[in-house]
Formats: sequence, structure tokens, C-alpha cells
Amino acid sequence: MPSSAPVRRAVANEVNRLRGSGLIVEAGSGWGTLGIHLAKRCKEWRVVGIENSPFPLRVSQLLAWISLGRGSKSRAAFRKGNIYTWSYADANLVVCYLYPGAMQHLGSILHRELRPGTRVISVCFALPGWSPEKVVTCRDLYRTKIYIYEVE
Repeated sequence: MPSSAPVRRAVANEVNRLRGSGLIVEAGSGWGTLGIHLAKRCKEWRVVGIENSPFPLRVSQLLAWISLGRGSKSRAAFRKGNIYTWSYADANLVVCYLYPGAMQHLGSILHRELRPGTRVISVCFALPGWSPEKVVTCRDLYRTKIYIYEVE
């Protein structure tokens, strides 16, 4: 399900508050709306969206090309892949908007692969067993929560 405009803005604000740069991996990038928004609003970061479903993947690639132009590969790229087998070792930040079962499975993978200090931002669903350093409540219809974590 695509993230709403208020949620996309809130996630971008949190990314920009990190005052860093590097690679954002979006686990389960779907239609690409969040990843493209981050590529536009978080200039110091590169975004790689990982999606397993072929149709949303192609749509996200097309939207990135339209929204970001020909040089979009340097700002945002969407790749076919399985979020449970993808290597997160190079990620400086992982962003996800996944259902609770996926969060459970992904949480153990991220705990194992991410370096200390790496951040994780989860939209709507918390990572089971993790303690967020911050929770933001969006001003959208559903009062969507965004969970921000730092890997220890």
C-alpha cells in the first residue's frame, strides 16, 4: 500500500534530521512513492528500493525515470530482489512499510547484518523486540506512527 503524502513528508524529515549521507535501502519498495520522495527531498542520500513483485517494480522504475530524470540511477534505483535474502551490509539507513509478520522476520535479519549506528525507519508497524529511539505520529487520517531505531 502506498504511503500517504503526510507520511512521506514525515519520513523525509526524519531522514534529514539524521544529518548524514549514504545509502538508504527501502525494503519492499512497492510502487516507489516513498523511495522517490526520499530521493527528491534527501539530497545527501542515495535510495535503492528492493521489490519482488514485477509489476510494482516496473512502475517504480518508470516513475523514478519520469520524476527524477535520466540521472535518476544516481539518486534512486529500484531492484528486483527478496527483502529476506538481500544484503543490508552497505546500508546506512533501512526504510520499510511492511506488515507485522514481515517485520518479525526482517527484524532478525537487520539485527544480524546492520552495523552499529545504522538507522531503521519503519512506517506503521514496529520491529518486534526492538526499542525505538523515537516515535513520530503523523498528521494523517490514521495518525500513522513512524518508528525510528538505531542499531546498537
